[in-house]
Amino acid sequence: MPKKLALSLLALAATASAQTITITLNDAIARAEKYGMQIQTANIAAQLAHEDKKQANAATLPSANLLNQFIYTEGNGTPSGVFVANDGVHVYNEQIQAHEELLSLARRGEVRMAAAAEAVARAKADVAARGLRSTVVQDYFAIVSAERKLRNAERSLDEARQFVDITQKQQQGGEAARADVIKAQIQQQQRERDVQDARLGEQKAKIALAVLIFPTLQIDYAVVDDLAQVGLLPPEPEAAAQARASNPDLRATREALNQAKIGVSVARYAYLPSLGLDVFYGIDANQFAFRSANAEDTGRSTLPHFEIPYRQNLGYSAMATLNIPLWNWGSIHSKVKQAQLKEEQAELDLSTTQKQVQADLATAYQEAKAALAQIESLRSSSDLANESLRLTVLRYKAGEATTLEVVDAQTTANAARGAYDDGLARYRIALENLKTLTGNVQ
Repeated sequence: MPKKLALSLLALAATASAQTITITLNDAIARAEKYGMQIQTANIAAQLAHEDKKQANAATLPSANLLNQFIYTEGNGTPSGVFVANDGVHVYNEQIQAHEELLSLARRGEVRMAAAAEAVARAKADVAARGLRSTVVQDYFAIVSAERKLRNAERSLDEARQFVDITQKQQQGGEAARADVIKAQIQQQQRERDVQDARLGEQKAKIALAVLIFPTLQIDYAVVDDLAQVGLLPPEPEAAAQARASNPDLRATREALNQAKIGVSVARYAYLPSLGLDVFYGIDANQFAFRSANAEDTGRSTLPHFEIPYRQNLGYSAMATLNIPLWNWGSIHSKVKQAQLKEEQAELDLSTTQKQVQADLATAYQEAKAALAQIESLRSSSDLANESLRLTVLRYKAGEATTLEVVDAQTTANAARGAYDDGLARYRIALENLKTLTGNVQ
């Protein structure tokens, strides 16, 4: 039975291992774009703006409606009934109406404004994608860093255990005091707690990223540790040029300014006349028929022409309407002024965004530059700290070093290794942020 149980546990472990997926940084970004709520919201906003543009374009084209109406009027012994305006006791309206605002063919401001609004929405979707990408990069490298911290903590624990073993053997040989063993055991216990904290930190980092890249919470996955692949830092003028050309924040504010400028033109349309053309075809008669056999029965419209053998009910009519605005208590002027203020605000927003992008780019570039400059120094410090620990342990075995020196060397080596890993993560995050700012995310 124990053997069967052991085999079952091994099979379960193998299955779990096979189900564990490995995520690269590009995979994580692609998954976040698929499942990220902010991306979906921004994309829906862009789709809504696209539909607004389609509606604005459709509003410039002729429209057709089918009118189906029956009007009953109380009779009073006359052909028209009580309400003379209804032209009869029974009135049937079955008409197709075609309408066109003729001047809209020349006034394309609404369409251009809707197109600009769609461009703004799409640029904001890119801004949302950029913000999500930055979050994913932070969370991804937080996992890599946490895993390295865990490995470093486990290595430090092994070193502490080895030192406890050394001090115990030294004590048994009469070459070390009991205090040395106690000090080494205290150091080991601290390293055990460090491992527990590092393991907790790894799980928390995985949960933070899993929320963004999986449809349901899943923490049984692995990430690729490529911190050692230190990429090249592009020249600063090149990075600045890329940011000016493709930064989504700048594109969004430029499109918003374009939209505001068009909005001023659209607001001024209210000063101009409107010219509408309506064409009707169908029946507007007292009988629901293409023609009435008795002209007299068709109402006031045919009297006193009793000699007409029948009345034609099916036909067409057209109506042109010219509306000229005369007085509206300054509301049009107010709307134009409001549109001009929006344009002014959009210009201020663009200027502010340009300066902010320059500041963000300079900060990100200097951060990446400083992090890159420190990597070699941190690597050297880590190597030196490891060598110092090795030599200190040898000196302790030879009776030339104290327990405190060994513990201090262990602490220094642990901190130096962690600082090197943090330095690698700092540079990779800074480099990815720089790519995001410049739009160079391929």
